[in-house]
Amino acid sequence: MKNSNHKISTYLALVSLGMFLIACNNKSTSDKSEEMVEVNATEKSDVLNEKEFKQVMQKHLDAVSNRDLKSLGETMDPNGLMQLILPKTEIINGVEGFMDYHKEWFADSTWTFETKILNTAIGQDMGMAITEIVYREPERKPEPYFNRMIVSYDLKKIEGKWYIIKDHASSIEKSTDPK
Repeated sequence: MKNSNHKISTYLALVSLGMFLIACNNKSTSDKSEEMVEVNATEKSDVLNEKEFKQVMQKHLDAVSNRDLKSLGETMDPNGLMQLILPKTEIINGVEGFMDYHKEWFADSTWTFETKILNTAIGQDMGMAITEIVYREPERKPEPYFNRMIVSYDLKKIEGKWYIIKDHASSIEKSTDPK
């Protein structure tokens, strides 16, 4: 009887240990599943964030290329935060100053503006884009003019939407450069 009780006790201990290990494994699998769901949700959120950032950036570039003040204004910080930094020019502060500058510039219809986003760095609430822009005035006298620039843009997310807050242009090569 003693041997039989020992066998039953051993059997029950092994069954309990097995159930414990299965429960631990299921919890671990469950935890991993929850972690994977969190990772997938974060990845989806990051992908959506990047997509929205790039859409605003492209809308902004297209608005300049198309001389579209309305669309350009829609990419601007609703709180008025903006800095426009151009070569050999003092900083133009605020959305109003930025829009005034562009309104005057857009009145001239003889130029073209080719854009390309080179790279981006996008966080949850702040991001930046580096672009290459070629500005051309084909009818300029005495000869056509071009200015190849690298322009960096800073964007800020406000209430879930991206807005341009800084535009900093650097000329790389101009047709008027000494040869």
